[in-house]
Amino acid sequence: MSDQTHLAKMTIVNPQGLHMRPAYLFAEMAAKFQSKIEVVKEHLRIDGKSVLSVLTLGAAQGTTIDVEATGPDASDALEALNDLVSSGFAGLESPTADTESFPTPTESTADPR
Repeated sequence: MSDQTHLAKMTIVNPQGLHMRPAYLFAEMAAKFQSKIEVVKEHLRIDGKSVLSVLTLGAAQGTTIDVEATGPDASDALEALNDLVSSGFAGLESPTADTESFPTPTESTADPR
């Protein structure tokens, strides 16, 4: 049995579009599947498992992309990616998420002696 190609249209609902963090999560999710994942926006076709390639799409909020998956788990891959995209990458925009582990300017990691 040959691998089938499945296609899904997805609309970017995240207010910041596919910036670095959502692009990373998209590629990370795509990489969990054996299937080949490609994303098409207008005339540009990219590897959905590559963060840098996903970033080159320049997909702002409201942009519709076509996601193609070819392989044994293509349907599952598209379902997972669609859930991620349609949720707006829920919970990713926490204002303190990236800074909690770093010391504030008043905290010092150096020896004061």
